[in-house]
Amino acid sequence: MGKKATKAADNMYYLARSEAAGTNPDLSSREKAAEIIGIDRTRLARIELDTIAPYPEEVKAMAEIYNTPELCNFYCARECPIGRNSVKEVTIDDFDRLALRILGSLKDIHNIRTSLISISEDGVINEDERPAFQEILDSLEKISINTRAMQLWAIKNIHLQNNENS
Repeated sequence: MGKKATKAADNMYYLARSEAAGTNPDLSSREKAAEIIGIDRTRLARIELDTIAPYPEEVKAMAEIYNTPELCNFYCARECPIGRNSVKEVTIDDFDRLALRILGSLKDIHNIRTSLISISEDGVINEDERPAFQEILDSLEKISINTRAMQLWAIKNIHLQNNENS
């Protein structure tokens, strides 16, 4: 890329385009990138400068064109009014680190299973069972986040199909 946009230096969309420009020189200019995405150059500039939020379909197009599936997760977790309350942001690490995070989150699966069976036996979560149930939910959330990170890594690095709409 020619000039670095200092005002956009920490913007996720700008960073994704900058990284993608390493393999696709057409993405090094906003003008050409905007043309490929199918939006106006000034709109892309305003997205990269954080003066406007992108539309979901723009994020999806950028994610596909830049090969950065984590953009969709970023958008949903930070910018979407519905997703901000329900989608957790994930970080894609190297494969080996992701594998270790998944294995770490699964290490207590037997205890989670046993505790869930015990809590659910009577069909009611009593007041004294709530802390154990919260631990189960926290463990499941950790597993979910690590699983999603691995899915995004696979989409990005080995081009596996995404089986859900990001």
